[in-house]
Amino acid sequence: MAKKAQARRLANQQRQPETKRERQNRNRSSKRRSYQEAPNIVELNAQYHQLNTAYSPQRSREPFKPRTESQQRYVQAIKQHCLTFGAGPAGTGKSYCAAALAAEAMESGRIEQIILTRPAVEAGESLGFLPGSVDDKFSVYIDAFRDILNERLGSGAVEYALRHGRIVAAPLAFMRGKTFGRNTFVVLDEAQNTTPAQMKMFLTRIGEGCKVVINGDVAQSDIRGPNGLADAIERVRGLPDVYIHHFERADIVRSGLVRLLIDRYE
Repeated sequence: MAKKAQARRLANQQRQPETKRERQNRNRSSKRRSYQEAPNIVELNAQYHQLNTAYSPQRSREPFKPRTESQQRYVQAIKQHCLTFGAGPAGTGKSYCAAALAAEAMESGRIEQIILTRPAVEAGESLGFLPGSVDDKFSVYIDAFRDILNERLGSGAVEYALRHGRIVAAPLAFMRGKTFGRNTFVVLDEAQNTTPAQMKMFLTRIGEGCKVVINGDVAQSDIRGPNGLADAIERVRGLPDVYIHHFERADIVRSGLVRLLIDRYE
């Protein structure tokens, strides 16, 4: 044992002094071993990919039922006509009824595709440049519709339909050149922010056997000059297979406070 200890002392005396680089490498190795041995340590700057913490409404198993007589007439009009206009103040359920009927029709197999569109117009403020693809940029405009579809179909089914093109959400400008074919349910929302030229372009996309719903509030236009919704309502009045439904402030179902606020503003 004494000889072994003496040999170790001689080896240590003959060893070259540790360089600065060797000392740094040894410290890094020591830290790496400590990190691996402590699984509860979390790297604060780690990149989390595809992390989705957004709230998704729970799917409703109850069949869709209109909440007011006005909604009931609106729903019947959508079912019976090729083209339906829903005009009226916020909170009357225009968008909800249209999206719920579209989801119901897809679930039952009566339609094969849902197209959701609206003009990409900001409500009185500039959001500036939004990063990402066109889908990413437009998603902020169509999130309300997606919430309704998630509620009626389930978020998994909606995600699958979006990936496979059965649900399409695109800005109104992307509708140019398209034809809405048979077994397609098309919803144009916030139509008061279209110009008459844009509305004409959209209406001339309608093909045989499709269902088209146009929603908006003429009093809440965010564009200068005449808006396409008011212009179209006057032009299409009396045409066959076209229905124009007007909601009133008394039809507001969002909350009683919203009805009172709209009364004060208007």
